[in-house]
Amino acid sequence: MPQRVSIFVTCIVDQLFPNAGMAMATVLERLGFSIDFPEAQTCCGQPAFNSGYRDEARTVASHTLKVLEGADYVVVPSGSCTSMMSHHYEELFAPGDARHHAAERLSPKIYEFSRFLTEVAQVEDVGARLETVATYHDSCHALRELKIKEAPRRLLANVKGLDLREMDAAEECCGFGGTFSVKFPGVSGGMARTKIDSILRTGASTVISIDSSCLMQLQGAISRAGLPIRTMHLAEVLASR
Repeated sequence: MPQRVSIFVTCIVDQLFPNAGMAMATVLERLGFSIDFPEAQTCCGQPAFNSGYRDEARTVASHTLKVLEGADYVVVPSGSCTSMMSHHYEELFAPGDARHHAAERLSPKIYEFSRFLTEVAQVEDVGARLETVATYHDSCHALRELKIKEAPRRLLANVKGLDLREMDAAEECCGFGGTFSVKFPGVSGGMARTKIDSILRTGASTVISIDSSCLMQLQGAISRAGLPIRTMHLAEVLASR
């Protein structure tokens, strides 16, 4: 009997990049997992949490804990949302609070997509094919809070036809940072341009990441510069045949 996987799709994927969420479901189903999409899910609460609105974040987190209660696994196409739910939910509730215990129970069940594939599904080759020269961008939350670095690269190394080239600024922030890009647009834009210069030096025509928010930031800078480079979520690459 296939294991059941609950997908937490994230706000940005839901509203702006639905193809990334559908691609993730496609890959998981191809691997034999049974997909569950809890329709009552909303934001994970990270924007409120990062902006200092702890009461509002607590309200959203409480709802999410109820929605995902009983899940076997929760797979997320985002390092930042995964980090919020697995690392910070417990901070929102006092020890002894039932919601604190619920957060403790949920935390080990939450996986960013690439980590789920390599650690739970234990696969590195999903049969994908994509003819392109690509480079990979490390998103900040995934790299620094979740310590995800090699899993996406191992998965991409097994994509037939893909020439993966490392950029010299792979680990530098793209400048999005959620509300940071709104509050400090000049700094944010400068960081994006630095990143784009690094991408150009690789000769890549495709930029891949596990966070759609980073890809949105990068695609904006790429489009404004009129460059022939596209952005793709890792899930979209792995779903390619």
